[in-house]
Amino acid sequence: MTGRVRKGIILAGGSGTRLHPLTDVTSKQLLPVYDKPIIYYPLTTLIQAGIDDILIISTPRDLPSIERLLGDGARLGIRLHYAEQPRPEGIAQAFLIGEEFISGQPVTLILGDNLFYGDLEGFREALSAGSGAAIFGYPVANPSRYGVAEVDAQGAVLSIEEKPSEPRSNLAVAGLYVYDGQVCELARELRPSARGELEITDLNQAYLRLGRLRLYRLSRGTAWLDTGTFESLLAASMFVGTIEQRQSVRIGCPEEAALRAGFVSPETMMQALADAPASAYTTYIRMVCEEIASGI
Repeated sequence: MTGRVRKGIILAGGSGTRLHPLTDVTSKQLLPVYDKPIIYYPLTTLIQAGIDDILIISTPRDLPSIERLLGDGARLGIRLHYAEQPRPEGIAQAFLIGEEFISGQPVTLILGDNLFYGDLEGFREALSAGSGAAIFGYPVANPSRYGVAEVDAQGAVLSIEEKPSEPRSNLAVAGLYVYDGQVCELARELRPSARGELEITDLNQAYLRLGRLRLYRLSRGTAWLDTGTFESLLAASMFVGTIEQRQSVRIGCPEEAALRAGFVSPETMMQALADAPASAYTTYIRMVCEEIASGI
């Protein structure tokens, strides 16, 4: 990586079969987690980290709905682009679809159904690091559901396996990745796995063989939730609802993230809210505008 990463990809594709029948007529990423569509959460994570040029990849059916929801990003002071993933052929396919967008620059990718909350200092550090790739480890009770990283006593990555039947550790690889400008070249060299997909684990293994893969552990103060099953979708909603009700804050609010990142001014945001519905969400954004404008 040369210079700080400013480009990001949200992969919001997939068939969502585990959430049938909810996903028969809408994108998984447009389902609610408490009071917001799922895609608001990864979008907020990228904005909070200073990413202001973002490509959203989704299915031909769902992409128009996502674009209607988010627009071109101007109201947030960022740039949003859109591209189709005709068939769900693996996470690493995002780098082939987004090659023109990436244009040889470093990039971060986040899965459109993943929610992160808390201390993400490791992510910000990775965005400013040198060449290579960065993954993020999170201890889980059921590692066989995920890509699993094995590390030595010094924290160096020894191996990565995709959904192993006998995991070598409980360290799951979260749905957040940072890559240098070589990522598209390495993605083109991948071959489909037994399930017909370009596996993100294979891409990470390519960086591992080059000696250019780093793992950052997400701290105990960080929550990572995916929302790919009914149980995890419910758990995420309960988590967000509990935090928001107790602390009177909003998790996964891209407008607040853009305001606090300085991408948009309170005055511009207030103008954009002029015709917005009189909801609790809109009221909250207005409150944030007032706080920032008054220097609180």
